[in-house]
Amino acid sequence: MKKQPTRSRPLLSIALISVHGLIRGHDLELGRDADTGGQTKYVVELARALGERADVEKVVLLTRRVIDNQVSADYAEPVEPLSEKASIVRIECGEQKYLRKEMLWDSLENFSDNALAFLKSQGRIPDVIHSHYADAGYVGSRLSHQLGVPLVHTGHSLGHNKRKQLLAGGIKRSEIENTYRISRRIEAEETTLGVAARIITSTQQEIEQQYGLYDFYQPERMRVIPPGTDLEKFFPPRGDENDSEIARQIGRFFTQPDKPIILALSRPDPKKNIVALIEAYGESPQLQQVANLLIVAGNRDDIQDMENVPRTVLNDILLAIDKYDLYGKVGYPKHHKADDVPVLFRLAALSRGVFVNPALTEPFGLTLIEAAACGLPIVATEDGGPGDIIGNCRNGHLINPLDKAAMAETLLHTLTHKQAWRRMANNGLLGVRQHYSWQAHVEKYLEVVRPLVEKTEPISRMTLKRRPGVFRERAIFTSLDLNLIGDREALGVFLQTMHAHHKSIIFGVATGRRLDDALATLRQYNVPQPDVLITGQGTEIHYAPNLTEDVVWKCHINHLWNPLAVRNILKDMPGLKMQPKSFQSAFKLSYYIDPAVADMQEIRQLLLRNEQAVNALFSFGLFLDIIPVRASKGLALRWCAEQFGFPLENTLVAGVTGADADMLRGNTLGVVVDNRHLAELSGLSNIEKIFFSSKPHAAGILEAMDHYRFLDSELQRTAA
Repeated sequence: MKKQPTRSRPLLSIALISVHGLIRGHDLELGRDADTGGQTKYVVELARALGERADVEKVVLLTRRVIDNQVSADYAEPVEPLSEKASIVRIECGEQKYLRKEMLWDSLENFSDNALAFLKSQGRIPDVIHSHYADAGYVGSRLSHQLGVPLVHTGHSLGHNKRKQLLAGGIKRSEIENTYRISRRIEAEETTLGVAARIITSTQQEIEQQYGLYDFYQPERMRVIPPGTDLEKFFPPRGDENDSEIARQIGRFFTQPDKPIILALSRPDPKKNIVALIEAYGESPQLQQVANLLIVAGNRDDIQDMENVPRTVLNDILLAIDKYDLYGKVGYPKHHKADDVPVLFRLAALSRGVFVNPALTEPFGLTLIEAAACGLPIVATEDGGPGDIIGNCRNGHLINPLDKAAMAETLLHTLTHKQAWRRMANNGLLGVRQHYSWQAHVEKYLEVVRPLVEKTEPISRMTLKRRPGVFRERAIFTSLDLNLIGDREALGVFLQTMHAHHKSIIFGVATGRRLDDALATLRQYNVPQPDVLITGQGTEIHYAPNLTEDVVWKCHINHLWNPLAVRNILKDMPGLKMQPKSFQSAFKLSYYIDPAVADMQEIRQLLLRNEQAVNALFSFGLFLDIIPVRASKGLALRWCAEQFGFPLENTLVAGVTGADADMLRGNTLGVVVDNRHLAELSGLSNIEKIFFSSKPHAAGILEAMDHYRFLDSELQRTAA
């Protein structure tokens, strides 16, 4: 039988849409404003890389035409070729001058109509439309319906997460609506999720933790394709790196500059966990003997002139270096340019060093890929995207960012096993080319897109239903010790319940533990990161998925707070002993208290007589915490309710000790979970709305959910 000739696959025509920002094929104005960032670079590079493929006939990148003497005339050109097969096409979109993306919503129908006319004029309708960000998703959804072609979408960032970040920054909900049109954005994202045949993300975590909040969440339609890396900029050492200006800048820090370099590169943010890295290095004489530590934490002139958060982090870095007397072993340059970053990676690789990312959580980890492309092995947090990168490249090790001893041991092992170091360096070079180059990205991209065009991969359909409102209308907040944790079986049932209702219920944890301690405990019991994490007895608030800190809350509670005065007043009080420094924080003074000797009422009166307006909290029969008068678990909970708009009447609060009392009182649905410290909350027994469970730990929380019929639809209708 004669063998049939193989039928060639048709060439693809692809239309990319990225409406806002300033997009051109050369000299991208990255960082010019909030709309001209990584997305503009990504879509141009994607269009260019697709245009190089032999199996792609044509690529057009549709963006907004801008005629404005405040920006370059390039953005007014209707067509800009990128290559023989790829081009940028600028479409009229309402007002001609350059506008921020939030001002474009009323012009998107105009953009869509003009884009439709252009695509129809080309003689061949594109095989697939790929939209980028919510505004393009709205346009792409319309065009997909009108042209009958599949829609692929990349969100780049999402409205639900953006709103939490803005709230954490202290912007009022009304102002967020007026300035950012956030409800309109979320509605557009829902529409896009309902229409798109495929959603492309960078990580699995993005699928589960960010898209999972949407009504039209369809994980079976989502595919992970990590972004590409510029291998013309990031490559192995050439040998001339030591002659660079940045090499001279960092060389002055080290008394033994020929040692391998442990390189950490991030912005000065508490979540990046740089201080813990310095402490791990400072507590390991062996690591200090083997390697130097280089901390590149942004650019600075005068630390005192910086904003509060980076100023605090940089001060803590300098204090940690001083505490362990690491002068001559740790470098911390004040300035570096963007072009210095690949040189820093190559310098570390040339020294046989290692790149470390000790962040508490890392959604993706682009710097890890860039380090790998320079032949530098990596050690990175196990929380987030690094697991995917190391799994693909086999070029490093994952660490628990809260275990400093293990962090130091892993770094030491990586640096001292020379054969393994060479293997990881080579694996990284090969792995980046295979998984994270632009060529690899486009290869995976077309593997996702082509089956949609050829109709060889069915598109699943599900019944989609919107909830009233755009945010979750119920919440559960629970303390940690002797409450949420303690019974693993009951905890498992509780977590399954939370997962089943995660679209309608906000889950929060409120604890006296520090942030790192709380995260370590949650990790130990396999509790996923809660939506809201209140730590330090209510002095700190962080929001998922990226542990965004509510910095306005810290400013708010600073009112009348004078910790030095409090310490002086209580220093000779019988029955009190300061807890170790690791349990103290900027807004919490922690003591051990002997209740047989020290009287809580006397302590409160003493502080008042000395004009110290504070909250004094007694818990677990052993601890006394002094915090600002505006801070407590209950006040932090109410702050979150005001920020996010969930009603206290629909908020179940579970507590076990005196520090939980003000969380339980008021309009919340309170439950005192059975435990051995019930005497501390005995004063709540006469309050009708507070339920005392008969079961301990998470079983008591589940009992309260049944008692209040918390999951019943009636409660949901009340909130709506």
